[in-house]
Amino acid sequence: MAAISMFSTPNPAVSFVSPFKPRSSFSLKCFSFTNSQPSKGFLVVRCSLADGNGSSVKRTTLHDLYEREGQSPWYDNLYRPVTDLLPLIENGVRGVTSNPAIFQKAISSSNAYNDQFRELVQSGKDIKRVYWGLVVKDIQDACKLFEPIYDQTDGGDGYVSVEVSPRIADDTKVTIEAAKKLHRMVNRPNVYIKIPATAPCIPSIKEVIAKGISVNVTLIFSLARYKAVIDAYMDGLEASGLSDLSRVTSVASFFVSRVDTLIDKMLEKIGTPEALDLRGKAAVAQATLAYQLYQKKFSGPRWEALVKKGAKKQRLLWASTSVKNPAYPDTLYVDPLIGPDTISTMPDQALQAFIEHGTVSRTIDTNVSEAEGIYSSLEKLGIEWAYIGTQLEDEGVESFTKSFDSLLDALEEKANSIKMHSL
Repeated sequence: MAAISMFSTPNPAVSFVSPFKPRSSFSLKCFSFTNSQPSKGFLVVRCSLADGNGSSVKRTTLHDLYEREGQSPWYDNLYRPVTDLLPLIENGVRGVTSNPAIFQKAISSSNAYNDQFRELVQSGKDIKRVYWGLVVKDIQDACKLFEPIYDQTDGGDGYVSVEVSPRIADDTKVTIEAAKKLHRMVNRPNVYIKIPATAPCIPSIKEVIAKGISVNVTLIFSLARYKAVIDAYMDGLEASGLSDLSRVTSVASFFVSRVDTLIDKMLEKIGTPEALDLRGKAAVAQATLAYQLYQKKFSGPRWEALVKKGAKKQRLLWASTSVKNPAYPDTLYVDPLIGPDTISTMPDQALQAFIEHGTVSRTIDTNVSEAEGIYSSLEKLGIEWAYIGTQLEDEGVESFTKSFDSLLDALEEKANSIKMHSL
């Protein structure tokens, strides 16, 4: 990556007016700087709030999102040099998520990993250990950057997520051991170990939580599976035997845009006016109902008993927030899902769009009855939510496995080349 400039020349055409409304004696100036190759670097957005004394305070809609509505904006990307995250942190980003696809892009398209890669290969490590060596360093370095936020919020924010191998999504015991090992390798208080919400991994989540390891449960596509995830979290807390549960936390990554991608195709195949009118509405409707489930489950006697031991709610995290259909508004999966104690993790496209013209307002529970109607209407049309969840889960695991395997193959080839030249 050293050969590629991370920032393009500031372009006046991409300046914007923030939704934040300053006092009349202030003027707000915002400029967006993006890498000339967006898929290969970090988005950087700078806002300055200048007062009458000429000083400036950087502020974006991301700050407003957290301070006014209680939703934490996280960044869905990780890439070397991780110090490029610093401007994003200044502009309100409060955590980072990663996955095998993100690392596949990062490592395969950058020279920034070359020196460490060569060292690992020459030390005799096999290719899987080389991969984890590269990944763990990025995670550790990012955790260091977000540590101040973690400390300031008493473990409420400032997390960096790293996923176990997608190859083991169907193996309960292996996932447990992999999560424990990865947690030891990273050895940072603000790391989330990502475990997929597959049926075999639900017991894994319970056991890992019981060991006192904080978990990001990923690839949740249905309400039924989400309920199982919440139960696994509570089961794990109860089984931990810890008198202080305050340092064992979790988030539940509920995927959004992919739901519309699949259901829209089914609605177009049905083809009736009623079906076509429901396009682009399924994902937000289901997510809205997920928030209702969240509120219900994290209340009552069982939860209150855990709270007395310091337990924290497993926050809902909206994942897959980038818009796949260009006909839809580019903040479709961010604006309607704003609510307290939630997280929205956004890749470059979604983050840029929300900062430029997103609306900071509590929306997650303003149209619950409408969401219930949409959910039911889809069922009446023959859309089976259980099928949707299973299909998308399978696709998600397959996609991450493909990225993981592709990167390992590329690293193997590169390692063989290094070994050949060293003979």
